[in-house]
Parts: sequence; C-alpha cells; structure tokens
Amino acid sequence: MTLRRPAEDPLERDILPFFPERIRDAISEWLARNPHLKDTIIEVRLRKGLPVCIVHREGDVLLPGRNGQARRDGGYLTASSEDIERTLALVTDCSYYALENEFSGGYITIPGGHRVGLSGQMVSWGDGEIKLREVSGLNFRVAREVKGVAEDLVPRLLKTEDRTGFRRIASTLIISPPGCGKTTLLRDICRILGEGRPGLSLPPSQVGIVDERSEIAASFGGVPQLDVGPRADVLDRCPKARGMIMLLRSMAPRVIVTDEIGSEEDARAVALALCGGVSVIASCHGQDLEDVRARPHSSWLVSSGYFEMAVVLSRRKGPGTIEYLGEIW
Repeated sequence: MTLRRPAEDPLERDILPFFPERIRDAISEWLARNPHLKDTIIEVRLRKGLPVCIVHREGDVLLPGRNGQARRDGGYLTASSEDIERTLALVTDCSYYALENEFSGGYITIPGGHRVGLSGQMVSWGDGEIKLREVSGLNFRVAREVKGVAEDLVPRLLKTEDRTGFRRIASTLIISPPGCGKTTLLRDICRILGEGRPGLSLPPSQVGIVDERSEIAASFGGVPQLDVGPRADVLDRCPKARGMIMLLRSMAPRVIVTDEIGSEEDARAVALALCGGVSVIASCHGQDLEDVRARPHSSWLVSSGYFEMAVVLSRRKGPGTIEYLGEIW
C-alpha cells in the first residue's frame, strides 16, 4: 500500500469498478457527454427502486437510461435490488459480516479513501446497539484534494513568536455550512504546515490530525490517501475528544487539526489542547461567528478567547468563498 496514488480521475479509477456493468456503462456514457462536469462530481448515489443520482458542485442530476435499454421512471436509470446487492458485494468483497462494526458508523472506506455511506433498515439489539440490517442505499463520496486553496490564507493566520523570530499559525476556527469547502481547506493547511514555508519564516511543523470520519486524510488501512503533508500523524476514525488527548500525550504535535467540533466534550478537549501549548485548527458548522457564539457547546470556547482567529466560508462565489477572516474578540 502506498501513500500516493496515480494522478487519474478518482471516480473512474476507484469507484466505477464497484458498480454493476449497466450502471458503470451509463455513468461512463454520461461523463463522455458532460466532460466539463467530470472534475466536479462529489457523490454518486444508488437507492433501491430509484434513479441513480450524480451530485456535482452546482447541483445534481438523475442519470438517464442508456440508449437501447429499457427505461423507467421517466427515462431515468433505476437501481434495482440486484444492483444494490451486487454493489454491496463488491464493496465488501463478499465479507458483509466481517465489516459489521464499520457499518455501525454508517459508512465504510474503500481504496482511494472514498467513503461509501449506507442507508436502509436498522435493527435494535437487546443491549441497545443499533445495526444496519438491510442496505437499500449507497452513497459513494468522491475523495478529492485541491492543493493550493490555503496558500493565500495561511500567511494571514501567522503570528510571530518573539523569542525565536519564527512564526506559528494562530489557533483558528473555520466556520461554514455543509458543502462550503472547510474540510478541503483543513487538508491543505495540514500540507502547508507540514512542508513549512521558509519565505514566511514558517518552519515545518509536526501536525496531528484527528480524522473521526476519514474525511481530512481519507485514510484506507490507516494510510492517508490524500496529501496531508510529510509530517502528519493521523488518528483515523478516532473520536475527536479522545484523539486530541492521545496526540498530546504520545505524538508531541505542534499543531492539532480536527473537523466539525460538535459537542461539549469536543470543546473541552480543544481547550485542554490549547492549554497544552499547541495550536488547534478546527472547523464547525454554522453560518457565521455569531451563530457559533449562540451554541452552548461552543459559545464559551469562542467567547473565552481560546481561538485567536476565525474564518467564515460560504458558497456565494463558489465553495470556499471567504466571508470573514479576522481575530476573535
């Protein structure tokens, strides 16, 4: 297993082979007719008895049936029970029960770091555990990296350390609604910090990443599939609060990066890490800084000055539009 993968389109290279032939061919045919959308595809969704759906950055489309094939539901290509079963067998390598623990998280990861979300009938066991019993929907999320998106941002987040003359990145909270590029931004920040930027007096940093949902590094088998830099230690599928403490105790990071702070436990772990002398770069869902200040688990974290800087993103001019960048008062 290698860290880097060939520079090919990840949808065609990693994901299409998991689909039954008729769906694979229909997607290939659609891509040939819409090459301008190829690099913008975010998800491919299969739902039993419903049209195959391709989600791209500007919206989604229901996949038309191929020429010469029977069409249902207004001409759309519908995923049958057999399609779902075949796809699931390919994704799990016919080892469904061996992956039951992974299924409990609602997704599994395939080579390339792509996540396959699962939906269907759930069953509750006597011990209170809930497991997925019948899979009726699969959502293939395409893991893509966009290098360079944080190059202009990082210099604006740097603080000078008086005793050394070197610079460090300020503890920063990245705020945005879903789908605005905050995870892509976090990933590129990790890469830049791990490489360092001599021209900015920014030395390379040891970066600890708590990647609870395998989105930042897109790890497969514990190995990052996307470029998070040469000095990154990744805790994949590890709860954020526990992972931050583990990194502090064992890996001596200079910076800790994590995604989607969403609970009181997460917030307290961030505070503990910051008190431990490291910078923390984290994200959370929200429309703006005031939205975050209004939430019980994050209001004290922001209002008490634990984070130095805030970045607010939107999709107003496309994913990653910076609406606000400044110090938190």
